[in-house]
Amino acid sequence: MQEEIQLQLSPEVAAQESMLKKAVARKISVSSEEIRHVQVLKRSIDARSRKVKVNLKVKAYVREDFKENNVLMPDYPDVSHAPAVVVVGAGPAGLFAALRLIEKGLKPIVLERGKDVKNRRRDLAAITRAHIVNEDSNYCFGEGGAGTYSDGKLYTRSKKRGDVHRILELLVAHGASEEIMVDAHPHIGTNKLPQIVTAIRETIIRQGGEVRFDTKLTDILLKGKIIAGVKTQNGEQIDARHVILATGHSARDIFELLHHRGILIEAKPFALGVRVEHSQHLIDQIQYSCDARGEYLPPAPYSIVRQVKGRGVYSFCMCPGGIIAPCATAPGEVVTNGWSPSKRNQATSNSGIVVELKAEDFSSFKDKGPLAGVAFQKSIEQKAWVLAGKTQKVPAQRLVDFTKGRVSKDIPLTSYIPGTSSVDLAEVLPPFVYKSLQQGFRMFGKAMRGYMTNEAVVHAPESRTSSPVRIPRNPKTLEHIHIRGLYPCGEGAGYAGGIISAAIDGEKCAEQCALSFAQA
Repeated sequence: MQEEIQLQLSPEVAAQESMLKKAVARKISVSSEEIRHVQVLKRSIDARSRKVKVNLKVKAYVREDFKENNVLMPDYPDVSHAPAVVVVGAGPAGLFAALRLIEKGLKPIVLERGKDVKNRRRDLAAITRAHIVNEDSNYCFGEGGAGTYSDGKLYTRSKKRGDVHRILELLVAHGASEEIMVDAHPHIGTNKLPQIVTAIRETIIRQGGEVRFDTKLTDILLKGKIIAGVKTQNGEQIDARHVILATGHSARDIFELLHHRGILIEAKPFALGVRVEHSQHLIDQIQYSCDARGEYLPPAPYSIVRQVKGRGVYSFCMCPGGIIAPCATAPGEVVTNGWSPSKRNQATSNSGIVVELKAEDFSSFKDKGPLAGVAFQKSIEQKAWVLAGKTQKVPAQRLVDFTKGRVSKDIPLTSYIPGTSSVDLAEVLPPFVYKSLQQGFRMFGKAMRGYMTNEAVVHAPESRTSSPVRIPRNPKTLEHIHIRGLYPCGEGAGYAGGIISAAIDGEKCAEQCALSFAQA
């Protein structure tokens, strides 16, 4: 007999198999000896009261042996000689689009401007240690996209957009832990994602697809309002009637190319702010209402939203036990982001704290048309670079000093390896963003006692929260609203916000490509 039940248990009981089995037995009124296996289906932490609880959904196998149901790879066909679809970008949208194209019997030709995950590491080391930015290979560009070396969070609120479970299964089939199928906030970790991304690439190539690195798109070829192919910086022309454009939120040159070619794009509001770092021990104390976290609880995250004069101020991409990274995509700019290893075992935690922007905030760049948001974003990143000494050091301020508008006398050592420069962040951020953040932090401090400490450090800017551009598409066919055969996809096109939603969008675009072939 199998029985599914919901339980709320202490972290100690939830984590230990023998104690969990006894708790399940009590719940369903059988002896623990009759339970041969307890399979955890879903798990989440409830820290709302002083006693932290773990919510579990489990399946009990009573007087019945458990048969492990391993996640299997789809039965992909060989597409070596199938019709081709060009996929621009090897981030989650592009890679999952490629896998879905193969399932549908089409050959993906994936063009990635950056390097493979292994060789990409050298360029990350160069920006971190030597302050040298490779414009095509960095934290944002390269195999796996921005998520590969900046965390690999899999939490999404986009369940209405598509099959989240399917994406998680494909990740497990390519080497991810099955724990991501269980946890309410699944996370792979920057140390493990490269192997999974490599496995996906190997599947694409094994089944007859192509993945080409160091291959930057430089032109989109049109016949009237129909896609005819693409050109790359190598001078190669690839003829194609279907192109999935999955370039990510930082591909400014692609946005400029589209605008130059007369392909409609639109300015899109995004969010802008800072990245704040606390000790993980302090965040554990605040969130778990304890002196020490203990061995059965994971490092605590936090998520908080407040309204300041009609604008949302909220935490973004919170990284428990994590590190702040330099994520510029061009020389002459400073950009921050955060990541955590799979164990989230660093001594510090960090989170983006950002302010909701509106279209009118870009009015001083209205001469840039749909690229106004890009220009606004770029101006702040370049200002940060100048104020930090024209290096990849980051302008920084102690948290209480930030809220009181005073320059910090010194900055504690943070996880941001290139280093920090003590700067009045009012010189980096637009006044309305700066003032919204000051008030937002004060409100956070009231909600999370202990959060407002001068041992916490604010780093600026956090500016790549999402694309500053939307590429409009037909909601039914997912093709560009004016260009047949062009499928704007994922974060860069303004239709996703993270690994899972981007992967889902990639699959949907691939399905529409396949449907177009079938109807031709």
